[in-house]
Amino acid sequence: MIQAAQVASKFTLFTHHAKTFPNLVTALRNSMLRTGVFTDERTAEEQVVQVLNFDIHLVKDFRGNRYIERVTECIPVEDKNEYNFDHRKEKTLEGKIDKFMDNATHYFTKSTNRELYRYVNIMEYVDGTYVLTNKISDQNIREMRENMDDADVDAFDKFLEENWGTKLKSRAEELEEMRQQREAEETKKRGRKPKVEK
Repeated sequence: MIQAAQVASKFTLFTHHAKTFPNLVTALRNSMLRTGVFTDERTAEEQVVQVLNFDIHLVKDFRGNRYIERVTECIPVEDKNEYNFDHRKEKTLEGKIDKFMDNATHYFTKSTNRELYRYVNIMEYVDGTYVLTNKISDQNIREMRENMDDADVDAFDKFLEENWGTKLKSRAEELEEMRQQREAEETKKRGRKPKVEK
């Protein structure tokens, strides 16, 4: 399932029985380790969180009613180089050692306790009604829009603006901006100054 989601399709649907989102990630990671596809927990978990965009969690109450309890988004955490080179500006040995220790602490934290993902509930069922709790990430919004026709993009953009105050460019504006970027890049490659529209 993870391999298919990485290369074979625009999206993958599957069912699971995990009670929480972290339990889902752990269960999928452990399945990959058991099959022998991976031997390193961290690498297996990275692969899992790269394909889990959303978890739609259903529950069955004591009356036998099934409903969506929450929609959770998985957001992979980018590994950024956050080291600083401030030690070069320090005048004293003590200052240089302090800056070195800051970088060393950051390095060891990244090496031992690095967070691979974070998750947020987008929507929750609360007291008989659905409540939007967090905005969908910009990355997922962008990918969702790329797979919609113009009418769906307009409706989705309206939903985003009404619920989260997010105003996005129309598809025509995006296409025009992409055309201008390509034109500027082509002009730059030829060694000419780009034209400035008046």
